[in-house]
Amino acid sequence: MDLGLKGRKAIVCASSRGLGRGCAIALADEGVDLVINGRNPEATNTTAEELRARGVAVTVVLGDVSDPAIQEELVSACPSPDILVNNNAGPPLRDFRELDREAILAGVTQNMATPIEMIQKVIDGMSDRGFGRIVNITSMSVYQPILGLDLSSGARAGLTSFLAGIPRSVAGKNVTINNILPGKFDTDRINANFEFAARKSGKTIDEIRETQSKAIPAGRLGSPDEFGRTCAFLCSVHAGYFTGQNVKLDGGLFPSAF
Repeated sequence: MDLGLKGRKAIVCASSRGLGRGCAIALADEGVDLVINGRNPEATNTTAEELRARGVAVTVVLGDVSDPAIQEELVSACPSPDILVNNNAGPPLRDFRELDREAILAGVTQNMATPIEMIQKVIDGMSDRGFGRIVNITSMSVYQPILGLDLSSGARAGLTSFLAGIPRSVAGKNVTINNILPGKFDTDRINANFEFAARKSGKTIDEIRETQSKAIPAGRLGSPDEFGRTCAFLCSVHAGYFTGQNVKLDGGLFPSAF
């Protein structure tokens, strides 16, 4: 299926690795020119070269997307984006008793305030041009709490609620806002979770990986590639009637009829 995105422009935040990288690759394969972002220069530049090999223009903005100066750089590099993919690192696994006020505010800034700020910067331009696709990468933990990720889950749940009404206000302008809620994907992030669980349980990381993978109805972890393909479809010309939704992408892990 041709997604109708060739020649479009996208900002993909935190896209040097993991799910953000998966989204950038899928969009590049559809002919989208990209502004990508990451904190690690080596990883980000390596990803940029892989994307350029697909025949699209790629601009790199290094730094933490939670930094207002980095946000301004992203928008300066792509003043009229057709697509915004919001992604950011989440707070590490940590017992909530260990969180002080500074850590709590930092977590809320990373996973709630930052994507809202990025949307504020691009949504009116998208509306004026009559096309916009905004995808927020959140987490299944919004629905299914994970012990130790309370701060991350709370901030992402706050983002989900904050954005619940906004998509309806711009739907008539052909601008959509959707959230993808990833379950367990084979990324650096989940490997850190496996290490945390191994320390807590006394089991090996491989044992934790196998046990958690078997608990998923699909019988495996998800791949960043398939995540990226889902994101690309939500950004496509075919998804203009799909807005204000939370897309659970978890291999059937969350047991719910609705």
